[in-house]
This record gives sequence, C-alpha cells and structure tokens, in this order.
Amino acid sequence: MSGRTEGGVPRGLRILALAIMTALLPLPSYAAPSKADVEAQFENWVQKDLWPQAKAGGISEKTFKAAFSGITLNWNLPDLAPPGFPPPKEQKQTQAEFSSPGPYFNEDHLKRLAATGQGFAGQYGSTLKRIEKTYGVPGSIVLAIWGRETGFGAAKIPNSAIEVLATKAFMSTRKEMFRTELVAALHILDGGDVTPADFKSSWAGALGQPQFMPTSYLKYAVDFDGDGHRNIWTSVPDTLASIANYLVKKGWQRDRDWGFEVSIPEAVSCAQEGPDLAKPLSHWASLGIARISGKDFPASEMKAEGMMLVPAGRDGPEFIVTPNFYIIKEYNNSDLYALFIGNLADRIGSNGGAFQGRWGDVGKMLRSDVAAMQKALERQGYDVGGSDGLPGYKTRRSIGQWQAKNGMKPTCFPEATMKGKLK
Repeated sequence: MSGRTEGGVPRGLRILALAIMTALLPLPSYAAPSKADVEAQFENWVQKDLWPQAKAGGISEKTFKAAFSGITLNWNLPDLAPPGFPPPKEQKQTQAEFSSPGPYFNEDHLKRLAATGQGFAGQYGSTLKRIEKTYGVPGSIVLAIWGRETGFGAAKIPNSAIEVLATKAFMSTRKEMFRTELVAALHILDGGDVTPADFKSSWAGALGQPQFMPTSYLKYAVDFDGDGHRNIWTSVPDTLASIANYLVKKGWQRDRDWGFEVSIPEAVSCAQEGPDLAKPLSHWASLGIARISGKDFPASEMKAEGMMLVPAGRDGPEFIVTPNFYIIKEYNNSDLYALFIGNLADRIGSNGGAFQGRWGDVGKMLRSDVAAMQKALERQGYDVGGSDGLPGYKTRRSIGQWQAKNGMKPTCFPEATMKGKLK
C-alpha cells in the first residue's frame, strides 16, 4: 500500500531521506589512466587507425612494420596532451617576450660561426659553385642557414623521427599537423632514402642537417652527390643543395642581395615598412636613405624593389631589404632569424661585421599589454596583422601612424608610455 508505514515513518519519506543522504556522499574517485594504459591505446591507434591510412596511401606493410619496430611513446617531449590526463594549462600571455633583440646577435657566437663557415666555403668550394650555378643561391646564404640550423652538421640529432612524430601525432596539442608529417615520414622510409635506424630528427620532428620537416623533405630534398639517394643526414652536398632548392622553390631571386643596413633620416617616417609597401631602391635613395657603410647601393639593384625594415622601430638597426629577405623568412618566420642569416652570410662571403646600428633596450613589455594595444588600434581601424601580442611589421607601422596622427614622434615600436594613451 502506498501509505504503509515502517517504524512509524512513512516508507516514501524513508526512501526520500535515503536518496538525499546518498546524493550528499562524495562521488567515487576514478583513477586516471596510467602511462601503461596510454601506451596500450597508442599501440591500438597505430594498428587500427594509422596503418589503414598508411596502407591506403601506398605504404608497404614491410616499411610500416620496420618503422614501428620497438617504437614507444616519448613522454619527455614538450606540448603533450595524453588521453585521459588533465589538459595542459593554457599559457597566459604575460611573459616578457620583447627584451632587446641584441642578445640574439651575440658577437662571439657570430664570429665563431663565420670563421667555421669560411673554412667550409673553402672545403666545399666546388660544390658551392655548382649549387650557385644550378640554383642561383649564393653559397654564403646556404652556409649561413646550415650553420644556424645545426652548427654546420655538428649538432647532435639523437631522436628517432618516427618515435617523435608518432608521439606527437597521437597525443600532442597539434595532433593533425604531426599526423600529416608522420605519414610523410613513412613515405620517406618507403622510398628507401634512409633506414629507420638512421632516420633521426630533433625533438620537434625536423630532419637532418637542414632541419626539414618530412613534408618539406619530400618537396625540396635533392640528391646532389649523385649516389641515387637524398641524404640530408650525412651528405654535405645533398644538405647544401637541398637548402638552396628550398629557397628557389619558395621564390629566391637570382643575382639579388638579401638587404642592406641603412640610415633613415629623421624626416622619413618609419611607418613605411613591410613587403606590401615595396618601392624601387631608387625611391628609397631619393628620400635620403643611404647604406650605413657609406657604399652606394649596387647599380643593378636601383630599379628593383626593396622594402623598409625597422625590427626595433627607431631604437635599433634599420634596413632596406629585398624580396629574398622574405624568402629566408620562409625557412623560419622571424625577422631576427632572417637578419641573422643575412649578417652571417655577409661575414662568410665578404668578411662583413656586426650591424652598426645599436639595438636599444626595447621590449620590456608583456605580450598581454601589446595585445591590448593591438586591439585598441584595430578598434580605430588600423591593420595590425592580428592581436597576438607579437609586434610584427603591421603592428609596428600602425603604431608609427598612430603616433604621428596624435602629434607624437613616431618610434614604430610598442612602448610602456603608450599604455595609458592607447585604449
């Protein structure tokens, strides 16, 4: 009966009280998966998910089995997000990203690289001449990239490329990108250029002496020593020619320099930089912009396009660069990287020295502060290239334009004094 009592308490009330007490009890804790559990999931993923894709893409079973023989997850890699584990905490944009660029151009380091590069320029002179004739890329540029990437092949590259790429394809914060690279790596092995034992990469999956990602290897690596294999691990001719081929395929312009350090008169706005504001070098020269070395611009360059570059605004070296500067940036999308390569190449090829302009003590700002400035500029209609807290050329020139509009002397770089004014 619905109104029946037990011990004087209606049965319905007893059930309700029990339900309330149960709800108040702590929930049972569930153990997070162990590393062994994740390893088991990885093995299942390799066989049930990755192998069908590789097979459909033409990878042989023999290659696949050889590639994954003895491969386990590498838990020491950065940016991992193992399944079942707490997601990695999002990094707040509060770090001071923009200390002076000066330390990037450590003079002792550059001198050592230049001396070593000059030695290799002599040792591989005939190879470099063939490369220049074939690709039109100066040997000094190729040597500079080789030196910057792996210390002319001296850097240790100890990691199994398959282990790194498979780990990141299975449980990194950028799984899809690394899955694409992993499949490309399997195609490299299937092509027979390298054995699994010799297939080495950095912790990020970049291969060999030029540090190509696998997709880049498939597009740009070349056999320049004529042994029938593309070998960027132990063959210097293949390494150097592959770097040159990469640059050419990205658009390197034969018989052009990378750029020139210059002096920009105070009356000339620094807010004119960027590849989308290219002008003939004769135009820049007509404004009074001159090489800081005192030499004239090469006559062959005067009708060709050049671009203003002020990576630290008015508080650092100033440049007129050619489109080849931006091709170097295809290798590593950083103004400072491309300037490093250009400066090192000048030292190797023509005994150049340090930039004469001094890097000021700029950039003591937080990324979050720079991002706030970018958003404020965007609200006012400026194109800053995105509010990521990184002051690229669009942000720098927008700051210069905003400063000029508001009666300030343009510096073309984020400054703490602007925070209260730019909202």
